[in-house]
Amino acid sequence: MANKTQEINPFSVLAYLGSDYFCDRENETKKLLEGLKNGRNITLISPRRMGKTGLIKHVFEEFDPKEALCFYVDLDQTTSLADLVQAFGKVVLKQIGMPSGRVWKEILSWFKSLRPVLSAEPATGAPQISLDVKPTEAEASLDEIFGWLEKSKLPCYVAFDEFQVITDYPEPKMEALMRSHIQHLTNVNFIFAGSQKHLMTEMFLAANRPFFQSTQMLPLHEIPEDVYFDFAQRHLERNKQTLPRETFHELYTTVYGHTWYIQCILNRLYQYGTRHIDKQALTLTVNDILEEYKESFRTYCKLLTSNQLSLIKAIAHEGKVKEIGGQEFLQKYQPGPASTVRSALRVLVDKELVAEDEDGYSVYDRFFGLWLRQ
Repeated sequence: MANKTQEINPFSVLAYLGSDYFCDRENETKKLLEGLKNGRNITLISPRRMGKTGLIKHVFEEFDPKEALCFYVDLDQTTSLADLVQAFGKVVLKQIGMPSGRVWKEILSWFKSLRPVLSAEPATGAPQISLDVKPTEAEASLDEIFGWLEKSKLPCYVAFDEFQVITDYPEPKMEALMRSHIQHLTNVNFIFAGSQKHLMTEMFLAANRPFFQSTQMLPLHEIPEDVYFDFAQRHLERNKQTLPRETFHELYTTVYGHTWYIQCILNRLYQYGTRHIDKQALTLTVNDILEEYKESFRTYCKLLTSNQLSLIKAIAHEGKVKEIGGQEFLQKYQPGPASTVRSALRVLVDKELVAEDEDGYSVYDRFFGLWLRQ
């Protein structure tokens, strides 16, 4: 396979590259835009790597910056309210931009408990803003940020990604605290995005939770195969590559239509520049990727008990398992007694190694599942 240098690989696996490189999601984009513009908060739920972050950034790109302010806040690595405020505050201040003297005085007077500090970036000398958030003043700081957005002359839209992590914060009643701040805002609307379906569903649909029925629910599913094929074919043809429909069908079904894994494989196929992408080229590309991940996958296996490893191998070989405790599955793979299997399954689901949806159970990491089959 020939290696080629291209100006840009259209199949991004990291950053959102813009609408030209964004596949479909027209219906979801429309629902998000209509919901936000009409004063609704939205809960967006999808498995990891299904494309929710790209969708949010795509939706925010649709807003004219002169007509609305959009803030994307990733909470995935936050572990406390202070962390949330730090992440949120940095995004908001970055959006405001490097302030003039008058604006800087206004910021200092408004964000008192955040204590923003204007300094020079060591390597380049460029101005940068840092924050000093004290845990004891985190709630006051959060109130200051929301207050700033509420008084903005433009409508504000905030996306909290991986919102379910707030349930693990040490602060008591975090959901109630967030709800109490959010419910009175009239100039700010929210996207609450999360990848842990059971946690997000409980947060927004359980009658005893503060956010009960306070948002429009929007699940994110796989992009239809035909739509994804057209997208892939269009970009590959620009690179003078051909992708037969049957090859793409094998690619799509191999990773169960999971967006990031499709992008990852297409990214390599584009990079290699193979003129005619047949099934052999696809197999070689997938094997290249699995070879790169094998040490990580071996580490995963070492961290599992023998029962957990036997079960996840069985699930990988089956692809999708409707009933883990069913006699047919247990007899075919013999992963252990039913009670042991149920216990192992709970651990694998909690560790996000096995995914559960309406179709059954599967290995969450599609590449890990392929490697286990081998």
